[in-house]
Amino acid sequence: MDFSVWLAFFAASWAISLSPGAGAVAAMSAGLNHGFARGYFMTFGLVLGILTQVVVVGLGLGALIATSSIAFAIVKWLGVAYLVYLGIKQWRAPAQPMVADDTEGAPQLVSRRALVLRGWIVNALNPKGTVFLLAVVPQFLDLSAPLAAQYATIGATLAFTDLVVMAGYTVLAARVLRLLRSPSQMKLLNRTFGGLFVAAGALLATFKRAA
Repeated sequence: MDFSVWLAFFAASWAISLSPGAGAVAAMSAGLNHGFARGYFMTFGLVLGILTQVVVVGLGLGALIATSSIAFAIVKWLGVAYLVYLGIKQWRAPAQPMVADDTEGAPQLVSRRALVLRGWIVNALNPKGTVFLLAVVPQFLDLSAPLAAQYATIGATLAFTDLVVMAGYTVLAARVLRLLRSPSQMKLLNRTFGGLFVAAGALLATFKRAA
């Protein structure tokens, strides 16, 4: 991939990462509930989900998902169900302010491995991401050059921008959380993020396969 082409894709990848979506909601929710140090593990999962999408598109399976109504529907509704599940879980979360991991009486925290898995599911089971990559990535590929190296460059670029952007979302939520102490404030935040997850699921449910 020529440097000028990569530079154009690098700019596009920032727009992709900054655009609000299920990934941003997941990152902020993790910061809200677990603070930055632990919550950032959600971002590792989100990045693994993006890399999974790049591999799927690179292997040609993305085209199958985009063109097969059955495959598309299965992936889409699994993604919708998971986002709604996360929304309900967040909505019903205890109205407790965040405390340090080693503080006595702290609420039980989700393991780092579980956060990574949650992030991976959010991005991997998102056919919008597959269709988007199928529409955007070919514009930056040189079909006369080896594709594997180009897909690796694209995956690394998307991973880098997402690591930076989601760090911002996570730390923003974690810092805001430190200012909140009352159960009513925490309840409002939990329900706000729960509603955002459900809204992201509803938007995904309306997404249709291209004809």
